[in-house]
Amino acid sequence: MSTFCMLTKRNIKVFFKDKGMFFTSLITPIILLVLYVTFLAKIYRDSFASNLPQGFELSQGVIDGTVGGQLFSSLLAVVCVTVAFCSNLLMVQDKINGARKDFLVTPVKRYKLALSYYFGSLLTTLIICIVATLACFVYLAFAGWFLSFGDIVLILVDVILLTMFGVAFSSIINIFLSTNGQASAVGTVVSAGYGFICGAYMPISQFGIGLQRILMFFPGTYGTSLIRKHSLAGVYKQMAKEGIPADVIERIKDSIDCNIYFFGKQVSIGAMYGVIIGSIAVLLGVYVLIMYLRSKKNKA
Repeated sequence: MSTFCMLTKRNIKVFFKDKGMFFTSLITPIILLVLYVTFLAKIYRDSFASNLPQGFELSQGVIDGTVGGQLFSSLLAVVCVTVAFCSNLLMVQDKINGARKDFLVTPVKRYKLALSYYFGSLLTTLIICIVATLACFVYLAFAGWFLSFGDIVLILVDVILLTMFGVAFSSIINIFLSTNGQASAVGTVVSAGYGFICGAYMPISQFGIGLQRILMFFPGTYGTSLIRKHSLAGVYKQMAKEGIPADVIERIKDSIDCNIYFFGKQVSIGAMYGVIIGSIAVLLGVYVLIMYLRSKKNKA
């Protein structure tokens, strides 16, 4: 256990020592928040207004709170995964500078080496994602605050689980990379495409039925929906107080992916958590296995 802790501590120190890598990872969520507020807010507001049935009116505060909650959840759903690819580059750097080879000739168990990279990246990514979450809370306080203490706790739980998923996913990808160019290319592709795949940029309900069914096989879809449910829970309560019928609220939930359906059947919150937690366990197991097999092959 002491060896594992020392390796994990070493990975964290090396990450924070690289000021370029740290500040790039830290500033990315802030830049995304500014871009989301600038370009996506109007799109979300128009889309929400168009989905309201004729004859129903909502206060401006609820509309702003709904749009703010969508932006909030979209940003966090993307950041928890994309930042993981940045903070997890230490694995690639160690391969480039030869540090990995030095570790492989020591008696350190391969699973401990693999897990030290994972937990080191997890802790650094969590720090950045929590900072991003706090920045989003500040934005939401100005846009329209309807969160309860319970909602805040659940959002933090969602962020932790999505970060664990993002680090496990990035670990599997990064283990096959051996140059800075490859790492940059993968980071660019993930940053550009993941938001669409998980339903952060555009609700999955807006896609065709065939694509909706395909995207329901991606764990990130469920993570986005969980954060969206919890960030908008207070908004829906306020809608009910303002006299919006329950069936209309459910239609609004459907339109912005707070309710998601797997082949026509609504997915429960428990099932969403099951998918995320199960995905983390599977990805982490696959990562450790690949690390062990590749280390054994390189040693031979």
